[in-house]
Amino acid sequence: MLRRGGTIGILGGGQLGRMMAMSAVQLGYRCIGYAPEGDNVAAGVCEDFFTNRWDDTAALAAFAAKCDVVTWEFENVPVTTAQAIPADRIFPHPRALETAQDRLNEKRFAEGLGGKPAAYAKVDAASDLVGAVDRLGAPGILKTRRDGYDGKGQWRIGSGRDADALRLPDDPLIYEGFVEFDAEFSVILVRGQDGEIRFWDSPRNMHEDGILAASLLPAGKAVEGQVQEARRLAGEVADALKYVGVLTCEFFATHEGPIFNEMAPRVHNSGHWTIEGAATSQFENHIRAVAGLPLGDTATTAAGVEMRNILGEEIEGAHAFLADADTHLHDYGKREVRDGRKMGHFTRLTRA
Repeated sequence: MLRRGGTIGILGGGQLGRMMAMSAVQLGYRCIGYAPEGDNVAAGVCEDFFTNRWDDTAALAAFAAKCDVVTWEFENVPVTTAQAIPADRIFPHPRALETAQDRLNEKRFAEGLGGKPAAYAKVDAASDLVGAVDRLGAPGILKTRRDGYDGKGQWRIGSGRDADALRLPDDPLIYEGFVEFDAEFSVILVRGQDGEIRFWDSPRNMHEDGILAASLLPAGKAVEGQVQEARRLAGEVADALKYVGVLTCEFFATHEGPIFNEMAPRVHNSGHWTIEGAATSQFENHIRAVAGLPLGDTATTAAGVEMRNILGEEIEGAHAFLADADTHLHDYGKREVRDGRKMGHFTRLTRA
């Protein structure tokens, strides 16, 4: 168990690290961040912050020497960076990054545990894409196997003609067949160092242009009838990885049951509602887990919860949301405002 006043290192400087650090400070810990140069909004909450390249071995060693434990706030931290931290001081283990950073490996991993992903095919050349469309049909989605998020690195393929005309990027790719679904939802869990797992209620997620727009509770019958099966898979993923911290698995609710979409080995946008809407937030429970503390209650504490992202210039008028006494605003403090960028979120509670 990490002593009071101990230091938690966070790899990454975005809003997830910022909210994680806020929870750590509340529990009596110090935080130090590490990320390359950029709009590192977590730095305002951390006691110290290293602004260095991911491959700067000397800086990483100096950072690690100052930390009692280390975690990360987004899944694109290079595996080699995470592996530079002593294995007994980084949570989750870097094997979670290795699994999640490649969409092909991720889907095969889920299948090995009994999960059912969308039909998929590996694409390394234009001929592979044409063959994948022939086998799996269209429409479908072509994705980079690595690094894509919030709709980036994705191309909708409406027909074989689209596949023929597309100039492929020079990256490993995967083609996914179209899934007819009733709803999208996420399973968010926390696993402690002793193997205990607790789940939050699963929200229904609404996306616009590939970006999460809202997470809603109650999630509705289409989701609620499939949560238990999805939780089984998510729990097996966490156990197989010997995971410590918050883990998110995203699913489609379909007439065939839950279809696995992807996993995020970190706190997640669709779990932001837990700050005001649950007994213990995802951020606090992540810190509890990596520090070796008992896990907190994950029960939902409101009759209804609505979390919405604030994108781009919407942040300029965000204080207007506070006219509703049951609405809570989170401004991430980002300097650069651009279309589609997550600048903050608000959570609106419905009282019982």
